[in-house]
Amino acid sequence: MIVALAGGVGASKFLRGLVQALPPEDVTIVVNTADDIELHGLWVSPDLDTVTYTLAGVSDREQGWGLAGETWSCAESMDRYGMPTWFRLGDHDIGTHLFRTERLRAGATLTEVTAEITAAWGLAPRILPMSDDRVTNTIVCDVDGAGVPMHFQEYLVRRRMADPVLEVRYDGIGSAAPGPGVVDALATARGIVVCPSNPVVSIEPILALAGVREAVAGRKVRCVGVSPIVDGAPVRGPADRLLPAVGLEVSCAGVAQGYAGLLDSLVIDVADAGRARDVEATGIEAVVEDTMMVDDDVATALAHTVLEHLEL
Repeated sequence: MIVALAGGVGASKFLRGLVQALPPEDVTIVVNTADDIELHGLWVSPDLDTVTYTLAGVSDREQGWGLAGETWSCAESMDRYGMPTWFRLGDHDIGTHLFRTERLRAGATLTEVTAEITAAWGLAPRILPMSDDRVTNTIVCDVDGAGVPMHFQEYLVRRRMADPVLEVRYDGIGSAAPGPGVVDALATARGIVVCPSNPVVSIEPILALAGVREAVAGRKVRCVGVSPIVDGAPVRGPADRLLPAVGLEVSCAGVAQGYAGLLDSLVIDVADAGRARDVEATGIEAVVEDTMMVDDDVATALAHTVLEHLEL
């Protein structure tokens, strides 16, 4: 079994290749839930849904999230009544959130509900929420000279990353436990993969859970990551705003520094071949490969490279 630590869009593209390179039932994916948010009484798990929809082949591949062929009648009706729609939920996507919310209110855990959702989509990979407890990515921003904490989704979607970032907090992390099966999966894995996700708000919340970083650092198998930073910029998302806030350079070398002591190898893009020595100065092997997953063929080739360096 291969265990992948994953966020949303970037991870999903890679995972689509990984399940082509391996039997899908041999893949366990631990997904960030610190971006989860309650909206209009519904519990929304953006990264879990992005991974699920992508592996089910029903995602909006142009947009990178949500469902293909989505309609927006509910959001349009909400607009009419002046309700907040800064985080738009599609009509079909709402069905997933309704199901998740009803099951959680009935006493099911997020792990149990996620298994039910993935089974409904007929998925073979095992998808595990990082925790059944609530952890929230909180971004403290400079707003008119004051430090204002806001939910990551508000920072990203509502305010469109306009505010300078002062601090990143993982609210609730101190009392949260890893989800059932997470630590056991890491302990029994034949290899561990850190997907090309935001290191600060997608991967770090997983690692910060009690026992997870220790399980990765103390493994007896190899661990390989893929850099989400190419040529000094994130492929997608706000990593360029968040990495400096935790003292890391916006580069593949900065990613390597953040993962020092955890990774054996880091796959970096061909555009960053000149930074290979900087990566290796952190004690991590640099592997140069095309990481711009413009189609499934590139994603599958990248997955094969990762598997090669897991020495499987």
